[in-house]
Amino acid sequence: MAIVVLLNLLLVLFDLSYIPWRDFYLRQLPQFTVWYGENLKGIEPHRSTETYLRTVQRLENQVAATGLQSSESEVLLTSLRSLSAEMVDENPFEGSGKSGTLERIKRRMRDQVNIDSSKQAFAVFWSPEYLRQTGWNEAIAFFDSRISPLIATNYYRGIDETGEPIDRFWLIDIGFIALFALELLARTFYLSRRRRIRGRTTWLDALVWRWYDLLLLLPFWRWLRIIPVITRFHQARLINLNSLNTSVSHGFVSAFATEITEAVVLQVMDQVQELLRQGAIARWLINPQGGRKYIDLNGINEGEAIAKHLTTLMVDQVLPQVKPDLDAMMQHILTRILNTSPLYAGLQHFPGASQISSRITQQIVTDATQNTQQALKSALEDEVGAKLFARLITHLGTAFQTEIQKNRAIDEIQTLAIALLEEVKINYVKQSEQLE
Repeated sequence: MAIVVLLNLLLVLFDLSYIPWRDFYLRQLPQFTVWYGENLKGIEPHRSTETYLRTVQRLENQVAATGLQSSESEVLLTSLRSLSAEMVDENPFEGSGKSGTLERIKRRMRDQVNIDSSKQAFAVFWSPEYLRQTGWNEAIAFFDSRISPLIATNYYRGIDETGEPIDRFWLIDIGFIALFALELLARTFYLSRRRRIRGRTTWLDALVWRWYDLLLLLPFWRWLRIIPVITRFHQARLINLNSLNTSVSHGFVSAFATEITEAVVLQVMDQVQELLRQGAIARWLINPQGGRKYIDLNGINEGEAIAKHLTTLMVDQVLPQVKPDLDAMMQHILTRILNTSPLYAGLQHFPGASQISSRITQQIVTDATQNTQQALKSALEDEVGAKLFARLITHLGTAFQTEIQKNRAIDEIQTLAIALLEEVKINYVKQSEQLE
């Protein structure tokens, strides 16, 4: 079936390319091209150009029989001059979209007789004087090799009842579509019966599982059949698309995830800005419960618990690591305070006083930071200390809610927050566009 689907696709591609590439097919497969055009595309020779070529053939036969000087030959030459003028003026190639072919015919004829006017060039070419001067055999050989094949490419295509150009490719395609439809029914029936043993699977589910085969049944957009062709060749292990499938999947998922992330982030920022403009966040900071009874799910004050964990982490882990820097900073501050005292400044003039004062301040700072750390640690481990710490956190929150309402600080903070979010959105979007 993979081979049959490929054969059908090749026929579809040939049909789609027949009109644009008809000249090429006509040179390579003239008899088949003419048969295909007449029977499936409603193509027939154009009356004007066909009459022109028949008249040339009659002239060749007449010259071979009675010579170029006979009256019969003169009549045919006059007819050809008239037909040439009509061809140039009326452009019978326009209906088939081959006006460019007529331009090439005119250019070749002008170059042959060395005249700028196309009509005059044809008139001179089909004159007895030019044919005698150039030589009949040489002139007619030029026409048969350089002009006649171009004229022969012109055609007339009939129109059907819908007003569209005749296209009978369905006569060939209908047999393939029927075969594909029967195969699809058989496959979906088999899949629905086999998978029903493992779980509930309807015929429609099985049909969706083979969605790509539905493209084989479309009488339009036939080029989409390349999808089931590639899929079937991969399933038949005639080609291996695992690496390509992985790359495409990753690329699609990455692009989709990027778009979704950007949309979600921007939407969240828009909602936060709207809440800021409405004052909802400010009201929440001032009154978190909003006058409603707060619903506690686990009996734990999460805010206090989080603050306690962060404080414990700070005292047990962070402070020991930064203690040398903290000692140096505190010693510097203490030294500057002592330098403001006249007594301390006077003592610096005594020999060795500077080193002694430096060691003293260093010892004071070291003891102070160490004792402070130990005191904080003991306070957090002590039940009374923990309660005092919880009360401190509560009072901090209350004081913050009270002070933030003064001097219109909350309004200024809201305005700055909205502006900050707008800058983040703009910079985020620009960065995404640059990455794309």
